[in-house]
Amino acid sequence: MSVDASSAPPPRSVWVGTAPLVLASRSPARLALLASASLSVEVVAPDVDERAFEDEYLRRGGTLEGLAAALAQEKALAASAIRPDAYCLGADQTLTLGAQLLHKPATLADAAETLTALAGQTHRLTSAFSVALAGETLVTDASEARLTMRTLTRDAIAAYLDRAGHAATSSVGAYQVEGVGVHLFEGVDGDHWTILGLPILKLLSWFRSRGLLAL
Repeated sequence: MSVDASSAPPPRSVWVGTAPLVLASRSPARLALLASASLSVEVVAPDVDERAFEDEYLRRGGTLEGLAAALAQEKALAASAIRPDAYCLGADQTLTLGAQLLHKPATLADAAETLTALAGQTHRLTSAFSVALAGETLVTDASEARLTMRTLTRDAIAAYLDRAGHAATSSVGAYQVEGVGVHLFEGVDGDHWTILGLPILKLLSWFRSRGLLAL
C-alpha cells in the first residue's frame, strides 16, 4: 500500500522551549532551513543598518573573520529588544576574496562584475548565528566554507545570469548553489548549511544542550 506523501501532515515541531523561537530576519533561505528541521519559528525583522554597523566595526579594529558573528549578535539583540520573551536568533553571512569583503550586487551588471572577480578563485563564506534572550547574548558561533569557482568566460557569465535572472542579486556572491549556481563551481570545502547561510548543526547542538529540542 502506497501513501501519498503530499497528503501526509507535516512533522510536529521539535521545539520544546517554554519561550518561543524568533528569527531576526526575513531571509526565506534561513526560514526554510529552520522549517525543514521541524522548528516552529516566528519572524521579527529588526531595523539594523548592516553597512553602518560593518563600517563602525571595522573602524574599531574588528576583523573580517569576525564580522559575520558580530552582525549576527547585533541582529539577535535588536530582535530581543522587541521580543524579550523569546529566544531571538540572529544570523549573517560574509563573503571574502582574500582581504576583500564583497557585498550583494545591486544590479545584474554588478553581478557580472562579482562573478568576474570570483571566477577561477577560491573565496570564503563565513556564516554565523547568535541567540539572545531578554536582552542578553547566550551564544554566538560561526562556520566557514571555501568555494572554488570555475574559470568563466564572459559568455559563460552572461549565460548563467540569463538563467538565474534577478535571483543573482539576492546573494552576496551572485549565486545560489542549491540552484543553477551549482554550475559555477569546481570545488567546495564546507557543509551545505554554512553555504546556505546558517550553520545549523552547531545551532541545533546548542539548542539541544539547553534542553530546547525533543530530539
